[in-house]
Amino acid sequence: MSPTPQVSLAPLTTLRVGGLAEWFSAPASLEQLQADWAWARDQGLPVTFLGAGSNLLVSDRGLPGLVISSRNLHQTSFDPATGQVRALAGQSLVHLARQAAKRGWQGIEWAVGIPGTVGGSVVMNAGAHQGCTADVLVSADVLTNTGEHQVWGARELGYSYRTSSLQAGGYLVTQATFQLVPGADPQRVIATTQELLHQRHSTQPYDWPSCGSVFRNPAPHSAGWLIEQTGLKGYRLGGAQVAHRHANFILNVDQATATDVFKLIRHVQARVLERWAIHLQPEVRLWGDFGEGLGALE
Repeated sequence: MSPTPQVSLAPLTTLRVGGLAEWFSAPASLEQLQADWAWARDQGLPVTFLGAGSNLLVSDRGLPGLVISSRNLHQTSFDPATGQVRALAGQSLVHLARQAAKRGWQGIEWAVGIPGTVGGSVVMNAGAHQGCTADVLVSADVLTNTGEHQVWGARELGYSYRTSSLQAGGYLVTQATFQLVPGADPQRVIATTQELLHQRHSTQPYDWPSCGSVFRNPAPHSAGWLIEQTGLKGYRLGGAQVAHRHANFILNVDQATATDVFKLIRHVQARVLERWAIHLQPEVRLWGDFGEGLGALE
């Protein structure tokens, strides 16, 4: 299928906000992905790769060029001989964690509550419950902006807290290989996975659309604690609100716009800076133009 013009991105993000993609495709194979990438290069268009749409704020003005969604790229293979799992970029982390648990494979239980994809986890070094992508990643397959295929080992990705060298741009993760530990009792791994999921759901808000944690934790404090102690729980701007259950979440409670969310992020930053002399750095990625006069978040 050829890319489709003028597709709304709001339904494809967990915040349910954002404008139109100039062009959009959702390839079902790596071959089609490469063809769409080549089409965009031939047209001189920028390319943006969209996973689960979590940890993401897309501008109301939308995105120029081609947006490639990985939602149909979710094939996964388990190799019992090596304990390695190979998954395409669009595979859900939740599904991957549950698949591993059912086989009695340990090492990725922490991912069961993360609403993201394999590709996004590689780029962002996703993590929870003292585990993260860097702990289990063997290698990542990427396409360069010239269409070249490369394989990067975990040590080449420059991992640190919620960051990797891939965030500089110019590369598109197509699939990844993880090293897990097979051989455990599946019921025990399932129980551990379910307990971690329960912990996450009991402490974080899942009743309204959100992008997950908005800010990085500025050690030794947590961003949520700083925001809560500043008195901002429940603070609302337009349709966007700081969550009551966890102050490092911003919720879309009433048809919020991306601009509502952006302005609320800036307000929280300003109040925390004023109270604590700490600048909260966004963990959420910002895509697109948020307008003159709104300023930068970093």
